[in-house]
Amino acid sequence: MYRQKGSNIILDDDNEIISGLIVRHLVLPNHVENSLKVLDIIASEISNKIYISLMSQYYPPQPGLPPTLNRNLNSTEYNKVLEHLEMLNFENGWIQEYDSHKHYRPSFQKEHPFE
Repeated sequence: MYRQKGSNIILDDDNEIISGLIVRHLVLPNHVENSLKVLDIIASEISNKIYISLMSQYYPPQPGLPPTLNRNLNSTEYNKVLEHLEMLNFENGWIQEYDSHKHYRPSFQKEHPFE
């Protein structure tokens, strides 16, 4: 996709993307090393000019998950990934606030769970 679209995005008059490539990455608790590797691969094999959407919104959706995923991401873990993103000189994209896991919780008991 990068070879077809490059690192630019095209916005319409409402600042909504109509063309381009954005890599969305969810940082998981106890898996920071995976996030660092993902960023390394993107920077070295694709480009650090690509748009990155780094997300901290993970929360355990159900009880009984493996212990490594049975908690929220902590600020130390997220900050380590943010520092790595900066060290790799990524220039474009978005970074979620650390406490976003409190706000992005769909309720599947509702008819419209994401409202």
